[in-house]
Amino acid sequence: MPAAADKNKLREQVALLPLSPGVYQFLDRTGKIIYVGKAKSLRKRVSSYFVNSREHSAKVRALVRQIVEIRHIVVGSEADALLLENSLIKTLQPRYNILLKDDKTYPWIVVRREPFPRVESTRQVVRDGSHYFGPYASVQQQRSILEFIRSVVPLRTCRLNLSPEAIARGRYTVCLQYHLGNCKAPCVGAQTEEEYDRQLDLVISVLRGDLRPVRRFLTDEMERAARELRFEAAQAFKSRLEALDHYAARSVIVSASLADVDVFSLLPDDDVTYCNYLRVRHGSIVAVQTLRLSAGAEAEGPDLLAYAIRHVAEHLPEGEHLSRELVVPFLPAASQLFDGVTFTVPRRGEKFDLLEFSLKSARIYRAERLKNLEIKNPERHTERLLNALQQELHLDRPPRHIECFDNSNLQGSNPVASCVVFRDGKPSRKEYRHFNIRTVEGPDDYASMREVVHRRYSRLQSEGAELPDLIIADGGKGQMGAIHEVLEELGLSIPIAGLAKDDRHRTAELYCGYPPLLVGLRPTSPLFHFLTSIQDEVHRFAITFHRQKRSKTFIHSELEQIDGIGSKTVETLLRHFRTVERVRGANTEELSALIGPARARRVRDYFDRHK
Repeated sequence: MPAAADKNKLREQVALLPLSPGVYQFLDRTGKIIYVGKAKSLRKRVSSYFVNSREHSAKVRALVRQIVEIRHIVVGSEADALLLENSLIKTLQPRYNILLKDDKTYPWIVVRREPFPRVESTRQVVRDGSHYFGPYASVQQQRSILEFIRSVVPLRTCRLNLSPEAIARGRYTVCLQYHLGNCKAPCVGAQTEEEYDRQLDLVISVLRGDLRPVRRFLTDEMERAARELRFEAAQAFKSRLEALDHYAARSVIVSASLADVDVFSLLPDDDVTYCNYLRVRHGSIVAVQTLRLSAGAEAEGPDLLAYAIRHVAEHLPEGEHLSRELVVPFLPAASQLFDGVTFTVPRRGEKFDLLEFSLKSARIYRAERLKNLEIKNPERHTERLLNALQQELHLDRPPRHIECFDNSNLQGSNPVASCVVFRDGKPSRKEYRHFNIRTVEGPDDYASMREVVHRRYSRLQSEGAELPDLIIADGGKGQMGAIHEVLEELGLSIPIAGLAKDDRHRTAELYCGYPPLLVGLRPTSPLFHFLTSIQDEVHRFAITFHRQKRSKTFIHSELEQIDGIGSKTVETLLRHFRTVERVRGANTEELSALIGPARARRVRDYFDRHK
């Protein structure tokens, strides 16, 4: 909260505020406006920031701590307050308001305003009278549309000045595109401007999602050429019709029965919200765009949605408008201010499917963006994983220090256990530990887990060492229960999670807490992959240790089975010969020189009997 002197000053300012609707502004010590808000009653709304602070979000509390001055503007109605707030936010860009972070310049297709207009790609929308179509979700999608248009409708691609005066002077000659049939040479007067404009109208209908005019044109031209016995021309039009069918099959067709609609969906993600916008015309999706919005101090879904819709509407190309019907997940704030627009909140059917498709597009955009950020900054990826793990397991803090345990034995023989340590999402191998099971007879995994956990944490306690933020058991509820018993006995309170396997020995479920509760985590999520990697690492470490111990035990047991041969003699033999097989192949003279004649005869007699 602000200092005492500032508090008194703010109380006086709040008390003097009117009960009228209006817009308020919060300023910091430098005199900078850090937040703009609207209110039905200025005094009631602003006073709410300074009471019940525990119920406020962290961002609101951070905002309130910086307020040293309050300004206000009284308006006639709540609707006027919304319009003024929107204008001030755009002008001032306050830190704690909803801010647009559109960090991607989407590709568009432009029909240039010029004689014999070109149709080409651009990333800059300039209000110069040209027609813009898009934006498109990717360059590949835009390129495929342009390639289709050029394969079906022959238009020029050159940058020549085709003004009537330039053509009349005869400055140009036909190019290769004319000979290939991709252009009708308006540069030499072989095609009139009226004919070119008719072809251009077909292109514009395709860009608007309506394939019917171009299909009708190609069919008519094909039939006319066939009647006139121009079979090569008829075949060319037939090929273009096939290209049209192929394009229609690849394009995103929603439904022939749907009218023109625009779709908006919201995907919250920490302090950022992604808003996806789909433009549907004649049953086809003709534009896709995703905006990234900073959530602001108090922004809720309806406010974010209203802000995104206004932004899209204001930045559409000249001559383009939002559809009269908008499909949305919920009504935006002050929806009555969007003149002539009907909002639909579907619960099922084709429009609901459209909304789901829009949300999926937002998820894909988020995943691509996060992937790019993680490549540039791997620490950010780790931070997100730890924060996500904190949220899913309801921990007090991100688990920067994680320890995971696993037991390993073969039908009860050579029981061992291992502990791996992860710090800041990465393995800390110098802190890994192996344990030989001392007090447990036979294959009792729960008793082995209790022994190992007790030895581990009683020692850390006695040494005053750092305890982990999270313990992961390689197993389900039983292993978690064994760990919980030991921690209670030691008086420790450390969160516990368990990774259980299904019948195919695949990690399938995550449990947390005590009594253990199932965490609804998708097995395909990055967080689940992270936990599985910890489990795989403790498996690897435990099994490697167990194999080493088994191998050592086998070697010693075979040599020590020989009467009169002790562990020191076994060690001498293996140090010299390296393996049991070499000992088996050694003659009596070699063995006598190393361990004496009597022991050499015993070793030789043993291997001769067990050939």
